Amino acid sequence: MLQTRKIGRTDLSVTEFSFGTAPLGGMYRACPRDVAMETLEAAWQTGIRFIDTAPWYGFGLAERRVGDFLRDKPTGSYVLSTKVGRLQRPVAYDKVPSYGFVNPLPFDTDYDYSYDGIMRSVEFSHARLGLNRIDILFVHDIGVYTHGAERNAIYLRQLFDGGLKALEELKSSGAVAAYGLGVNEVPVCLDVMREADLDCILLAGRYTLLDRTAEAELLPLCEKKQTSLVIGGVFNSGILATGPVEGAHFDYMPATPDVLEKVTAMETIAATQGSPLAQPAIQFPCSIRWSHRFFSAPQNRPAFCAIWN
Repeated sequence: MLQTRKIGRTDLSVTEFSFGTAPLGGMYRACPRDVAMETLEAAWQTGIRFIDTAPWYGFGLAERRVGDFLRDKPTGSYVLSTKVGRLQRPVAYDKVPSYGFVNPLPFDTDYDYSYDGIMRSVEFSHARLGLNRIDILFVHDIGVYTHGAERNAIYLRQLFDGGLKALEELKSSGAVAAYGLGVNEVPVCLDVMREADLDCILLAGRYTLLDRTAEAELLPLCEKKQTSLVIGGVFNSGILATGPVEGAHFDYMPATPDVLEKVTAMETIAATQGSPLAQPAIQFPCSIRWSHRFFSAPQNRPAFCAIWN
């Protein structure tokens, strides 16, 4: 079993490395069901017991597959997180958008960060998963990065006017053990943390070998408020795992020449130490230097979501 780390001030602990399931929903390429099940089994066999999914991944496909895999696992043997903020709406097969997913389920997405939207999202996730328990809820992709400033102001108001209340009710009732944000940017984390005491933040791609945007303000604020960081996207959409190959992705887009140059240099340095670049990339967020600087007690070290894109 892998080492575990505590989530915020809760009694919930997660394995230090986690498995994220965007690829199981067909992110960038098709993922047949048998491959999805084999991949989940391989993660389980390594000792990973923290699995993250979302309605967004394949428009419900990843949640269905995760639920199928976990259904026969003993109660309390894993931690499951999913996300709120998007509601899936059925559409005709010829109207299914791609959004980067290959062979998703026949749905489109509506954003809703309101009280009712979050409650409905949780209900729908339970149905797709076929499970009666979700441990962590992340508010998914709120922020200017996804929505632009004008739309995001509307969605933030939904969250502040009722969404946070829904999350707190779900936690206080025992329906979930923890909640926070699941985002790709730092500014919205700072905005929401001024209004709420979050248990955790799943921050994708902003504390990696290539992007340390979180270091200046967010990490110290998380220390102050005892909010755990789950570091997602440690490979920055793949390039820190694949290296600077043709078609490599950075931040969900084809890598630019300057990023390719940086990764080439990193790969060379890693090779001098006898390791593939993926190894320091996956180790970086859990470095002792970070834990000692920002988290004074071992139980308050950040959790770490290792691979979800």
